Amino acid sequence: MTTTRAPLIGIVDSGGPAGRMSGARAFLADGGGQAHPDRLGHGTAVAAVIGRAVPVASILHAQVFGDRPVTSADRVARAIRWLSPQCDIVLLSLGLAADRTVLRDACADALDAGAILVASAPARGAPCWPAAYPGVIAATGDARCGWDELSLLPGGVIGAWCASPEWGGAGMGGASLAAARVAGHLAAGLDAARPGPSGWLAARAVWLGAEDRSARSA
Repeated sequence: MTTTRAPLIGIVDSGGPAGRMSGARAFLADGGGQAHPDRLGHGTAVAAVIGRAVPVASILHAQVFGDRPVTSADRVARAIRWLSPQCDIVLLSLGLAADRTVLRDACADALDAGAILVASAPARGAPCWPAAYPGVIAATGDARCGWDELSLLPGGVIGAWCASPEWGGAGMGGASLAAARVAGHLAAGLDAARPGPSGWLAARAVWLGAEDRSARSA
């Protein structure tokens, strides 16, 4: 089932290419500011996954990275608060090592207001935020997943296509692109997914942990 309207997806990252930054805003250490074209290429790659998944989707960039992939919980929180009243889905293609109240509260308020939050989660190791917050959809790369496939991993983490070499991927890959792919799944089925996005994704998982659902149900 596909959505009956063009979804608006907010991306918290390094921005997009010149000419595709309409309405974008930068969140700097000392406050807001005018966004500039992507200097890292990361936000551009993430947006390209969204565009491939849902060509009719509109994208709004909240720029929290400049010349380096370094940001803060405060900057990300302000980006979420700006995007969430406007967007159907807020994609956080990043992860921070520490739980901060300002970020936790921004996510909780966005979820309470009805936004869907998708964030990158590490495949291994310690948790990261905002993916570890309740209600935020944690997404990670799963090399088993083709473009249209999802997996349900321990802890409710959603695995997805991530441009892995197993599927011919090259260049950027990993949890950030997987999070974008998960956001694309949600955007394509937004009307059906909105009442319970985590459950909607889980119900579509082909892979359950290390098992193939098709093998289990045969």
